[in-house]
Parts: sequence; C-alpha cells; structure tokens
Amino acid sequence: MNGTAPDGDADDYALSRVPEHARHSWVSVAVQRFGQVSSFQQFLVGAVLGFGMEFTDAVIAITIGSVMLEVITILLGIAGVREGLSTSLLARWSGFGRKGSALVGLLMALSLAGWFGVQNGVFAQGMHDLAGWAPEWAWALAGGALVTAVTVHGFRVMAWTAWLTVPAFLLLAAWSVADTLAGHSLSGLMTSAPPGPSMSLAEGTTLVSGAFILGAIMTPDMTRFNRRPSDVVKQTLISVTLGEYLIGLTAVLLAHAARTSDIVGIITSSSGLLGTLILATAILKINDWNLYSSSLGLVNSLDVLFGRRAGRRTVTLVIGAAGTALSAAGIAGHFPDFLEAIGVLAPPVAGIIIAEYFVVRRFRADLDRARRDGVLPGECADWMPLSLVCWAAGAAAGEYLDAGIPSINSVAVAFLGYAIAGRVAVGHRTPPALPQSLARPDVKRTGG
Repeated sequence: MNGTAPDGDADDYALSRVPEHARHSWVSVAVQRFGQVSSFQQFLVGAVLGFGMEFTDAVIAITIGSVMLEVITILLGIAGVREGLSTSLLARWSGFGRKGSALVGLLMALSLAGWFGVQNGVFAQGMHDLAGWAPEWAWALAGGALVTAVTVHGFRVMAWTAWLTVPAFLLLAAWSVADTLAGHSLSGLMTSAPPGPSMSLAEGTTLVSGAFILGAIMTPDMTRFNRRPSDVVKQTLISVTLGEYLIGLTAVLLAHAARTSDIVGIITSSSGLLGTLILATAILKINDWNLYSSSLGLVNSLDVLFGRRAGRRTVTLVIGAAGTALSAAGIAGHFPDFLEAIGVLAPPVAGIIIAEYFVVRRFRADLDRARRDGVLPGECADWMPLSLVCWAAGAAAGEYLDAGIPSINSVAVAFLGYAIAGRVAVGHRTPPALPQSLARPDVKRTGG
C-alpha cells in the first residue's frame, strides 16, 4: 500500500468523486440495495417478531422502524449522489473534519469487517450442516474467498452478482416458504397468538431499526453511483419497503406456522440442495457490501492518518483474508457482542452528516464549487469539536435513554444538537450587513 496507489475507475473512486460517466442506472443500484434489505437478516428479524408478536403488531413495528430509517437513508443517499463521495470521505466536509472522518472510516471498517466475518461463519456452519461433506473451516475459506474475489473487482462486478443472486434467493426462498405454509390458513396465521414470550411494540420497533441502521449509514457508498437524487428516492422506497414488508412479514407468518423463531432451520429444512442454494445466495448478496464499505472506510482512514493512498483492491484483499481466517478459526462467532457494543457509536454519524449537509451547510459552498470542477474541496480542519460533542451525546442517548427507540434517539439527539449549535455558530460568524448607503458605491459618504 504505497503513496502512489491508483484511484479512479480501476479503484472505484475510493478517494475521489464518482464522475458522471461512471454512474449507473437506478435499477442497477436498486437491485443491490434490495439485496441488502432482503437478506437472511430480514428473515431473522421477522421470525423473532413473529415469535413474540401478533401479526398486526409486527406490521406496526416494521412500519415505524422502516419508515424512520427510510428518511435517514434517503437523506444520506441524496448527499451521496450529489457529491459522488463515500460515507467516510463525505464526512470530512459534513461535520467531522479530516481526522474526524478517519474515526468514522475506522468505525465503519471495524464494524462491517466484523459482520463480514460473522456472516461468513454463519455461511460455513449452515453449509456444513446442509452438505456435511466438508468441515466448517473449509466452507469458511471457500465462502470468504468467493465474496472477496467478487468485491475486489468493485461495483460493476458486484452489480452483476446481485442480478444473479437476488432473483435466485427470492425464487428459492419463495419455494421454501410456500412449502412450509402449505396446509396452514393464512387468515388463521394472521390472527393467531404468538408462539413465544410476548414482545412489546417498543422492543419490536427497536429490533427493526437496530438491524438496519448500519446499512442506512453506508448508503452513500452505494448511491454515489446513482445519476440523480430521484433515483435514490425510488430505489429506497421500493427496496426498503419490499425488503422490510415482503421478507419481514413472510418471516412473521413462518414463525407463527412453525411455532419457532429458528428461521434458518425452517427455510433450509425443505430440501438439502434447495436449502444450500438459499443460504449461499443470501450470504453472498449481503456480505460483499459489508466488505466493500469496510474497505472504503479504511482507505479514507489510511489516507488521513498516515498519508498513504492505499489501493481499495489491496485493502479489500487484506480485510477479506483476515475476516475469512477469523471465521475459519471459529473466532468470528464471538464478535457479535463486541460489534453490538461499538454499534452505539454508529447512529450519531448519520445525524451529524444530515444536520451539516442539509441544515448548517457550513461547507456547502466549497462542495458546490468543487463539484462543478469535478474535484474534492480544499482541505478542512482536522477536528470539529461540535461533531465530537454531538457524537458523544447521541451515543449516550442511544445507550441510556429508556424512552423511545435507541437508534432513532441517537440519530435525533446528534442531529438536533449539531443543527442548533451549528446554526448559532454560523450566525455568529456571519458579518452584519452594511447600511444601504455604505453598501452602494454610487452613494457618496458625508460627514467625518
């Protein structure tokens, strides 16, 4: 990773703007977004909801959680498509400063690399249970190598992969779901009592929003390849709504029918080969984005902290190899508690970026000028103290505030704190307007 590493089309514009000629149709981006929100994770969330909630309450929980996150996703996505910048790079001129953006990049890299290892471990365990002819570590090596190979080649190859895996996953899962629900009355399942311990509406909504907040924050990594803001709105409304409702509510019904929250067991039990294909397509179409966004975050951090323009492909190989090795060794299975602990730091990032970009707008003039020239804005300060304070306040609200939804509380506190304090600070720095007689050069001044 040297100081002359490439950037541009060969490296997916990791440290520069995505130019207009490299943008993709909204459908091409949407299929990848839909792949993120229609994965096994949505099945898992829906099954947990169905195990503890009636169908109507699950609908309400999914509605509240997903609508709030759709707003966050759309706003971040619009910033991404306008500027053509990844989340961590955008953060430099959206409230965090150079070194603050490096912290954002490290948080994204660590969190998503960890989930890459965890998901790869789930894939290995599932494939071993289904196929049985190879040990888990072998499946982990195979799965990690495949996802890394796809991700190394960047957005274009990931798009083609999504066109294959997303329809395959949906068709295979639909077959398995139909087989499981056969013999059950749909109206009966929709009115039946939950089979497990009761879950409150607040708990259900928290589960829905918490499962998707990291995906919302990494939205600019994807939408920087869109062509216009309206593309972001369309793909978000379609993919998030269908992903949350279609997949989530199907899993609610499955949990009621099978009387269990073990959605993996339900889906994969219908057929050994069918279950194997479902698991393989489900993991591939979500884990490539975990690895991709992780590499973008680390590339930005290395650039800021060490002045090293590391190639995204090289970074992807390193992270992919490390995550694969950890999952093969069985260590990644111990990560979720740690990842959930550092996960409280993620939501405030969204609130601060949105507040700076759309409300305070301290850097918008620089961004607009640089965007017209197709370059990055000039260097900004290393640290923005206000963002650090709001980041800490948002994390504390998400962790310790009892009322409301933790992830939404976190975003809201960070957003409001930065927006209010930022607007006050900008107002104080704006010089007062000159009197009209002094502002007009054609009016002669009189007196002393």
